[in-house]
Amino acid sequence: MINRHPRNLHLSLLRRLLTRLILTACLLSACALPRGDAAIPAPEPVTLTIAGSTEMRPLLTDLTSAYSERNPHVQFTLFAGGSRMGERRLASGQADIAASTAAYPDAEIPAGLVRIPIGLDGIAVIVHTENPVEALTLAQIRALFGGSVLNWEEVGGAARDVLLVSREDGSATRELFEERVMDKDQVSRTAVVMSTSSNVLEYVAGHRDAIGYVTFAYLSQHGEKLSNVVTVDPEVKAVSVEGRVPFGADLANYQYSLARALYLLFPQSGAPLVQNVIDFARGEEGQAIIARYHVPVR
Repeated sequence: MINRHPRNLHLSLLRRLLTRLILTACLLSACALPRGDAAIPAPEPVTLTIAGSTEMRPLLTDLTSAYSERNPHVQFTLFAGGSRMGERRLASGQADIAASTAAYPDAEIPAGLVRIPIGLDGIAVIVHTENPVEALTLAQIRALFGGSVLNWEEVGGAARDVLLVSREDGSATRELFEERVMDKDQVSRTAVVMSTSSNVLEYVAGHRDAIGYVTFAYLSQHGEKLSNVVTVDPEVKAVSVEGRVPFGADLANYQYSLARALYLLFPQSGAPLVQNVIDFARGEEGQAIIARYHVPVR
């Protein structure tokens, strides 16, 4: 028979009791953990790059700011250097999304890219508010920019020399203007060339006899819409073209000669986050933001 020492028996019971207390405490601690908070880590910060159209820069600034407010871990870098530049950056992997107003057919979209329309824009033909001309035909605009009409008097204005303002090579706005207005004619070499619609607007505002063309977004926030003209108080107004204006039903129904779509392009195999940004732009909140500058598509 084994005769245990009373002291050893006491120590053995004490160890068992402590072990049970420790196990119970661990179980209680595990049950008390906030399982939901522990299971969902904070999203990793992400920066997406959007490059392209200078005309789309104002709406993209508001659109990306709104998206980041809803998704604080997502930030954006915007490069505005023209539609073609944006498409090149996208193709080379330097951008996640390209913003483009280029109006080439779907068949010419580079392989592997998806092009989604998010809004409609109109290219407005603008003159100084002191110029009495308020309406022009495509033929008259072609004659003015081609250099065959040199005096405003020939198109219903005052007897003053015409000053031409155009956009730089590579601008999708210029491409569309040359395609739909100039046809096969060239813009006169006497035209002042500007890099943005904002620069064109400023030049026309400062020169009474100037005529230029800009995206309507640069007028829509400040202009007073009349029946056949948009006046940007106090120096610039947009004239009607073939009796149509670059806003409202004329634009939405493509009855305005210089209407065009605004696109976002992205890789077909792009990240789900990129698709989520596109969906936001075409959703209710995104379309409301686009409506501040352009005609929404939904």
